Order: sequence, then structure tokens, then C-alpha cells
Amino acid sequence: MATCEKCGNEYDKCFEVVIQGQRHVFDSFECAIQAVAPTCGHCLCRIIGHGVEVGEHIFCCAHCAGSAGLVNAVQDRAA
Repeated sequence: MATCEKCGNEYDKCFEVVIQGQRHVFDSFECAIQAVAPTCGHCLCRIIGHGVEVGEHIFCCAHCAGSAGLVNAVQDRAA
């Protein structure tokens, strides 16, 4: 039996996520996303896909990257 670090639920099917050598324990993907997924630099949603990186910033999509005023060349799809 393990305990989810996000919600505190004790659950026999918890899983581990290791990020740069640091171990995290969760009872659901929902808790894992809320605890360790990066946050969009513009709209603040959790990024669960690849996202868009501009320098030190990460965004959920090209629209948010452009709205933050950092870059206009990023597109969500090719022509």
C-alpha cells in the first residue's frame, strides 16, 4: 500500500514517476499531472503534450506563445 503525494489517498495500485532521479508516487494520472506537469506561461493550463518551448518558457500551444509576445513564428500545424 502506498500513499499518493498529491491527494494523500492510500491505494494498492499507486505508481511511481521518477524525474531527474526524484521519485514521486501517485494514485492516478490526474494527480500526477497536477503535481509535475509544467504550466503554460500564458494561460496557466497544465501541459500534458509536447508543448512549445521558447527559450526558458513553455507554452501549451503556438497561440499562447504568440500571445505572450515572445514569438510569432511558431505554428500549431504546417501549411
